[in-house]
Amino acid sequence: MIALLCSVPLEVNRFMAFITAVEAFPLGSKTFFRGSLSDQEVALCTGGMGKTNAAHAAALLITRFNPEALIIFGVGGAYPSSGAKIGDIVLATEEIAGDEGVLTPEGFRDTEYIGIPLVQSDGLKFYNRFPAPKDLLKKAQKKLSRSQATRSLHAGAFVTVSTCTGTTSRAKELEERYGGLCENMEGAAAAQVARLHGVPWLEVRGISNMVEDRDMKKWDVPRAALAVQQAVEEILEGWKE
Repeated sequence: MIALLCSVPLEVNRFMAFITAVEAFPLGSKTFFRGSLSDQEVALCTGGMGKTNAAHAAALLITRFNPEALIIFGVGGAYPSSGAKIGDIVLATEEIAGDEGVLTPEGFRDTEYIGIPLVQSDGLKFYNRFPAPKDLLKKAQKKLSRSQATRSLHAGAFVTVSTCTGTTSRAKELEERYGGLCENMEGAAAAQVARLHGVPWLEVRGISNMVEDRDMKKWDVPRAALAVQQAVEEILEGWKE
């Protein structure tokens, strides 16, 4: 069983057309779907926008379905120097909680500066950064690299924020601070919950926009949403290989 988590319906409309043997499970305010996708048993949830929704949905997916892995997916914005373009696929090498920390007279400092980790498990301390499990990342890279005729694949650090970046100056600030490839609003929260439960996780996103002065006329969210769902299907094909 693989758990699949996204935030909004547009990111899952292709899956709902292709998933078979579907059962719906209402839990709290959310609905979960269990079925088969790319010949792999999956549990799927559209959790809602933002960290709290993502953490809540991830915790319910993990405790209800006991998955062997959690795949976080959706659309995201690419930072100016990332090299990624609209329609490209990006994989997280790590998820970074971009807002957690303290603002000092010398500037922003993360939770390591405060001395309080977000997670402590197995003798390890995790402050703002949650490294992606290398085996799942390597598997995904291998599968997706076989089908790059119509898109480019990138891997790097994802930055999760509560306030979407809508200025080029802020984008450059975050890029300099974290070396980020992609910005989103949910990933770090879901990765943190997965780490708390000892469940391996993978995050894949389609680039819908550049992180710059906000101009939605330049965005292509439907293209990014379709691309990322196709990428997840490819990752699921022959999962046990």
